Amino acid sequence: MTTRREPLPDNAPRFIVVEGPIGVGKTSLARRLADTFGYDTLFEAPEDNPFLARFYAEERRHALPTQLFFLLQRAEQMRNLHQDDLFGDGRIADFLIDKDQLFAEINLDADELALYQQVYDHLTIAAPVPDLVIYLQAPPPVLAQRIARRGVPAEQHIDQGYLERLVEGYTRFFHFYDSGPLLIVNAAEIDLVGDQQQYERLVEVVRNAGRSRSYFNPHPTLI
Repeated sequence: MTTRREPLPDNAPRFIVVEGPIGVGKTSLARRLADTFGYDTLFEAPEDNPFLARFYAEERRHALPTQLFFLLQRAEQMRNLHQDDLFGDGRIADFLIDKDQLFAEINLDADELALYQQVYDHLTIAAPVPDLVIYLQAPPPVLAQRIARRGVPAEQHIDQGYLERLVEGYTRFFHFYDSGPLLIVNAAEIDLVGDQQQYERLVEVVRNAGRSRSYFNPHPTLI
């Protein structure tokens, strides 16, 4: 879908992160916002993780290598980000490096988590703080429906229990998040990519984002 380029005020966020659990639509929204604002993108590459499909099929058996691969991948992306001069023209990412430990705590047992922490502590991850984090929320049944609808074969093994733990982990993480401005979006009943009216409302909120926590609770557009 073609979108209209939106001029941004001087104080608009230049580094935006869109976050949320699998299936909530973060990458699609990040891609459209990047097109609207003329920003560069920084996306996760789950398809590059050779352990991910095995993790979805057998969580406990493949949790540690899956998590370590993502940690090293994200650390490398952060290094490249600084080399590319992040704050040139603006950038939108679909992941927050801080959430890596959220996944580790959900997926790893005590011994695995201790090993993961040792690796994490030995990495130099100079992650820039986003000017704005957009946190997309949706309950597990909605996520399951969207995952089924998009039809990625490996994701069809994700069970409801995992989604419930993931949503709970995200809720806890962002309840205490205070590193910068946070926009919490109720994405349960709306397609923020396909619904033009609601998307334009969100763009206006992002353009004028404040310096604290705010909320966007859209409702389906009535035809």
